[in-house]
Amino acid sequence: MDEAIRIMGIDPGLRRTGWAIIETRGNSLRFVGAGTVRSTDKADLASRLCQIYEGLSAILKQFAPEEAAVEATFVNKDATATLKLGQARGIAMLVPAQAGLPVAEYAPNAVKKAVIGVGHGDKKQIHMMVKVLMPKASFDTDDAADAIAIAICHSHNRHSAASRLAVEMQS
Repeated sequence: MDEAIRIMGIDPGLRRTGWAIIETRGNSLRFVGAGTVRSTDKADLASRLCQIYEGLSAILKQFAPEEAAVEATFVNKDATATLKLGQARGIAMLVPAQAGLPVAEYAPNAVKKAVIGVGHGDKKQIHMMVKVLMPKASFDTDDAADAIAIAICHSHNRHSAASRLAVEMQS
């Protein structure tokens, strides 16, 4: 039987960054933990990014995942908000990368397809399927639920993600 792999899913955001830890062994999934790192709205941008960095670093140290997955940034109409989200996403990728973990990226539609079976769906459908796939899962925010979905997506795609990474490293 395959050995268990611990995966950290991260849904980046400047106000709230969702995180989740799951274990995958073969085709089975086990919920380990999930939550939300929050930054102080009134703090300056650099301080808020530090808060996200410190929060994710503490979670990484506590749960010791072997792989990480982050949701890719989508572009919206507000360029300033997109830029800030991109900076938070950079922190979400930096923390596991600094710890030596491989970090996979998934588009929001790929996450939805992996969890609900189609590339478009609302938060309620994602939450419902997360609970179906992992009945013991608990989450405090939509962001934490999304992080669980990102980790599930990675568990389904991790072998192809590892193959892509190996090919990219050879070129």
